[in-house]
This record gives sequence, C-alpha cells and structure tokens, in this order.
Amino acid sequence: MTDYAEGSGKQYHTMVSKDDIGKYVILPGDPKRVQKIAEYFDERHFVADNREFMTYTGSLEGVKVSVVSTGIGGPSAAIALEELAKCGAHTFIRVGTCGGMQLDVEGGDIVIASAAVRQEGTSREYAPIEYPAAGNFEVIRTLADTASKLGLKSHVGVVQSKDSFFGQHEPEVMPVSCDLMNKWEAYLRLGCLASEMETAALYTVGQFLNVRVGACYLCIANQERGKHGLQNPQVHDISAAIRLAVESLWALIVTEKG
Repeated sequence: MTDYAEGSGKQYHTMVSKDDIGKYVILPGDPKRVQKIAEYFDERHFVADNREFMTYTGSLEGVKVSVVSTGIGGPSAAIALEELAKCGAHTFIRVGTCGGMQLDVEGGDIVIASAAVRQEGTSREYAPIEYPAAGNFEVIRTLADTASKLGLKSHVGVVQSKDSFFGQHEPEVMPVSCDLMNKWEAYLRLGCLASEMETAALYTVGQFLNVRVGACYLCIANQERGKHGLQNPQVHDISAAIRLAVESLWALIVTEKG
C-alpha cells in the first residue's frame, strides 16, 4: 500500500504512531467529547487533531489507554479502527448516542449493542451481507456487568446501523420510502433495540482485524414511543454512557493484568 504519510511514521488520517496509542481505546464520534473522556484517565495528554480524528492518550491502572474520535458514520469509524489496529490497539469500546426503537427503550437509557443490522455500506466492502456484525463477547459482557454495578437502566441486544440520519426520521419523503419503511417495520418486529450509525462497520471490521470491539449508547429519545402517544423524554447528557465505557475499559484492564 502507498505510504500517503510519506515516511512520517504516522497514520495518514489519524496522524498517530505506534508510540502514541494504548492497547485499549475508547471511540466516541464527536471530537468535542474526547477531552471529557480523557479526564477520567489517571493522567492524559493531547496527541493529535486531524480531520474528525482527535486523540488523547493516558493511563488506567498503569496501563496505557487512548481515546480517539471517529466522526459520524461507518466510513470514518472503519478508518479509525484500521489505523489504530495498525498501531497495536486490540480492544475498543465505542460510546455514542442512539434513538430507541422498542417501546421499553426510553430517553436516558443505555443500549449495549451485542450485534448490528448491516443496513449501511461500509461493512459490505469487508464481508458478504450474510456475515453477521457481532460484538466481542468479553467486551459486551463487561459492559453489561458494569452497567448493572453502576445501577444504570440498560438493554443488551441488536441495534440497527444505517447511513442516512434523515432516512430514519423522514423515510416517507425519500425516493426509496417503501424500502426504508418496510425494513424499519421488520427490524421492529425482530426486536431491534435502537438505531445508530457506526456499530455494524466497527463490528465487521473488528472481526476482520481480529480485535475486540463493543459499543454502548445513550438513548436520546424514541420516535416509536412518540408515534404511540407515550411519554418520550429527550436526554442529551452522555455522561453516564461515558462513565460506563471508561469503567468497563478499566474492568477489562484489571482482569487482564492478572
């Protein structure tokens, strides 16, 4: 592959090197959340800020850890995962936001994605569509156990990953409205918990790269509850999901330090 970094030793998009990155990494989407997450580390320092990819590195329990933003959607998330894996990272926790789908998933709840519907394009350039996008069991179990210990209302199951935010929220105006609405109804009947935009790509790429990936999300609101005339609070404070991601990473590190 062409060295687009022209011998700098840095990854082309994230602008990080092997010395910059810990083996354990948290992946928010929003660059503005990176420093907030890094404040949970025992110590931290700024590494890089290029395009949508902002990076801080620090430590937990004396182990080097990093937090790197991925931007919105599968393509940039896959790029981040590829480049960070090239730098030696092996365990990743995605933290972000989602919209609830099942009626018992309310704004403020935490959704832990065990697997994802591949209704996006990035994963199709890695695996045939029949191949499932599944999270790493150890990471998912740790997220679920930690959520319980923290007293968080959480749900573990399948999420839907898509490429178009407005295709979810305004499917009726889209040229392919019938396809979008029919699939949405199918996913509801199959028990899909929530909708977001990165999990399918991260889980598929993670499986290809043989690295561990799990994901947790703050449910901002649930459009299905709104359709059914149920109370539909909006919650935008992602602090609980961030704490869950950090404490789960810490729990994995403590267990694996032996």
